[in-house]
Amino acid sequence: MAWPALPLLVLLAATRAAALASPTNIFAPASTPAHSIYRLSIFELEVLGAIFVVVSSLLAYAAIRFRDGRQEGQAEPPQIYGSNQMELAWTVLPVLIVVVLFLSSAQVIHRVQDAPEPPGSIEVTAVAHRFWWEYRYPQLGLVVANELHVPVSDPSRPTPTYIHLLSADVDHSFWVPRLAGKTDLIPNHPNDMWIDPHQSGLYLGQCAQYCGTEHAKMLLRVYVQSRDEFDRWAQGQQQPAVTSSSVAVGSALFISKACFACHTIGGTIAAGKAGPDLTHLMSRDTIGSGSVPNTPDNLQKWVRNPAVFKTGTLMPAQDLTDQELQQIVAYLVTLR
Repeated sequence: MAWPALPLLVLLAATRAAALASPTNIFAPASTPAHSIYRLSIFELEVLGAIFVVVSSLLAYAAIRFRDGRQEGQAEPPQIYGSNQMELAWTVLPVLIVVVLFLSSAQVIHRVQDAPEPPGSIEVTAVAHRFWWEYRYPQLGLVVANELHVPVSDPSRPTPTYIHLLSADVDHSFWVPRLAGKTDLIPNHPNDMWIDPHQSGLYLGQCAQYCGTEHAKMLLRVYVQSRDEFDRWAQGQQQPAVTSSSVAVGSALFISKACFACHTIGGTIAAGKAGPDLTHLMSRDTIGSGSVPNTPDNLQKWVRNPAVFKTGTLMPAQDLTDQELQQIVAYLVTLR
């Protein structure tokens, strides 16, 4: 192999090794759309790598072969004023390469964007807010926040999840690299995508379109579960909030402090839509769209002043006494 290709191979090997350790590894696709994009990217990388090797080799050959300049008194080398063969080669070959890349890309785009929806698929509406995610399951009558749950899809009997994408404010982008390509959410312009994960587990992603101060902390968490686990999760989420009389004071404060104006808690009068649904708040692993672990201590800090964890969040700091804060948080931690 020509020596100019060695730096490229070393760089690719180092990049792949670093990517394999990442939870957003594009080189480890776990869903059909991601597999299609991965295969296309590898094919294009091979084509471009071959071009790099050929061009670098010719440049290296010319630099070495003709490294000695013309000696004094030596006649000029033969002058060539045009070559039909060369001009034809550097015109036809690039055109053929572009056509091949275009056709292969168009095929993948068609396969991903125009895939028919089979029976048994799950439908989810994802609404992007600054700076959190709302997920609606119209078939199940569910509304959850920040953590998307989907069933694993058996390749022999695919049960994909179709996601209808909406934006509540500015431009956002839904991107979970191991499951699908980046898809934008534009105000007043609905978009769609689909995933069919082949392995259970947690898949991480990111809003990939700058949307404001806390764009970097608008994280995506997709939980892929077996069908039985997904059904149990859905049944639990369909239940109203269950609390005990021991936190009645906190429940009353939640209402009197107008928290209900922004948040919904099923089974209560709280029906706000500006913020995340809190009906089963403590069933989530994180708060603040993946900003920090969902623990009572972090929850208390978040309620007092969310900017401690997420500068720029639209939830204001709460003017609460220490006792009121403890009572509200004691109520919130019962929402499972």
